[in-house]
Amino acid sequence: MLTFDRFTMAGRDRVAVEIDHLVIAGWAGRDEAALHHHVEELAAIGVPRPSAMPVFYRVAAQTLTQDATLTVLGPDSSGEVEPLLVSLADGLWLGLGSDHTDRKAETFGIALSKQLCGKPIARALWRLAEVEGHWDEIEMRAFAVIDGKRELYQEGRLASLRTPADLMSRKPGGGLPPGSAMFCGTLGAIGGIRPASRFEMELHDHKLRRSISHGYDVEVLPVVS
Repeated sequence: MLTFDRFTMAGRDRVAVEIDHLVIAGWAGRDEAALHHHVEELAAIGVPRPSAMPVFYRVAAQTLTQDATLTVLGPDSSGEVEPLLVSLADGLWLGLGSDHTDRKAETFGIALSKQLCGKPIARALWRLAEVEGHWDEIEMRAFAVIDGKRELYQEGRLASLRTPADLMSRKPGGGLPPGSAMFCGTLGAIGGIRPASRFEMELHDHKLRRSISHGYDVEVLPVVS
């Protein structure tokens, strides 16, 4: 069960919901230059190029977490900030998440790697209808703590990503039924993909003057053979 604070122009409320269907939209960039940059940075660490763009990966909904600490196996994982679309009984909502991924496993298979790490998500949601008209103007960024230093890791506007309506129209089966969530794409990593001891992310809407943020520490378990 996940708990969300939902913010609208009329006020706020809190809901507890169960998500039973999770999709990760990969290669969801609208900006071809930025998309190919991300393809190349992953190829540089041995990740096969995609067969199609975008690609929709089914992932166990149980991987979603709002905890302040994410436990992973081995030192080869990293966070990846993404808009999160959440479908509830009263419509679509926009949130924020990290598609934290095991990069070593990703070289064997992207679908496999998506299943191996928890997916941290923020506790706040905005009603999608209130922001989709200025989707392109919304800013998204992430910071990573690496060797004790907090660094800007990703930054850009959602104009570089396909809109939720575009993604849902391309998704097999179409739409996003209530009780579902979908990660909607990411930005290129500044300085390349690398692990961190802490990952922080935020979504900022200048027009409505509000932000969603979340951060989590990464606990690394040793790999014992």
